[in-house]
Amino acid sequence: MRVVVALGGHALLQRGQEMTIENQRDNVRVACGALVWVATAHELAITHGNGPQVGLLALQNAARPDVPPFSLDILDAETQGMIGYLIERELDNCTGSNETVATVLTMVEVDPKDPAFEDPTKPIGPVYDRATADKVAAELGWNFKVDGDAYQRVVPSPAPKRILELRQIGWLLDRGSTVICCGGGGIPTARGPGGELVGVEAVIDKDCTSALLASELDARFLAITTDVDAVYLDWGKPSARAIRRVRPDMLVELAEHFEAGSMLPKVMAAARFVNATGGTAAIGDLADVTQMLQESAGTIVTLEAEGIEFHR
Repeated sequence: MRVVVALGGHALLQRGQEMTIENQRDNVRVACGALVWVATAHELAITHGNGPQVGLLALQNAARPDVPPFSLDILDAETQGMIGYLIERELDNCTGSNETVATVLTMVEVDPKDPAFEDPTKPIGPVYDRATADKVAAELGWNFKVDGDAYQRVVPSPAPKRILELRQIGWLLDRGSTVICCGGGGIPTARGPGGELVGVEAVIDKDCTSALLASELDARFLAITTDVDAVYLDWGKPSARAIRRVRPDMLVELAEHFEAGSMLPKVMAAARFVNATGGTAAIGDLADVTQMLQESAGTIVTLEAEGIEFHR
């Protein structure tokens, strides 16, 4: 079976962890251990987030006022290479050298007139207290929004329209490779006035791109992994309930219950994939990814669900 697994940003860096390469390497090792069975039993494409990493690169970039900063598309490409390398290395260590793993630097085309450019919502980089966020915003002209009890930089997150390296990704999968691609939602690009490709100052949501990738590759399963075990209604409240199985149309109807920068893009991506392909999607903890593919863990989004079923 052809499977797409989207690794959440917290598979690479846990909440509150210092952004050291040692921490990221250790987290990637754990993530790859969870993916061993999927990589050996199925045709696997892996996507991943890059919010913490691209935000850190932007900060490092801004630390040299005498050097013009790189644009976000360049930083997105840098994170694809770095994270792809870490995943490749640890997957090889987990599965042995008989397994073929390849990273594809992936450009994703967006609409330069997407309304997302007028309303930045994608959180990247570290979190700050309000005083520090105000200081950084004044110095660098960045936008910040509240993230719980802290503040985090936000950038435009336009919808993905086309994956430029789709044919190459499919070619590798057809020949038995595990493919790491569309990292950070893809390198954002658009067509210029003369039809030329140009970079775009944005970070595409990796869950939206993962759904597009899975649909275009004719995958039968999309697993969106995060740091919670399922999709919850009334998250953080005593009345919280974990959804076990749900039809995509009913999940979309619940959209107002989910946070825009957190669970909402995941549920919308899962519903979009299932509606487009008739396949199955799951949202849950990376540690449960094998059980998610067996539909015994996480939140399963399927046309075969009878309404909404909750975990007991």
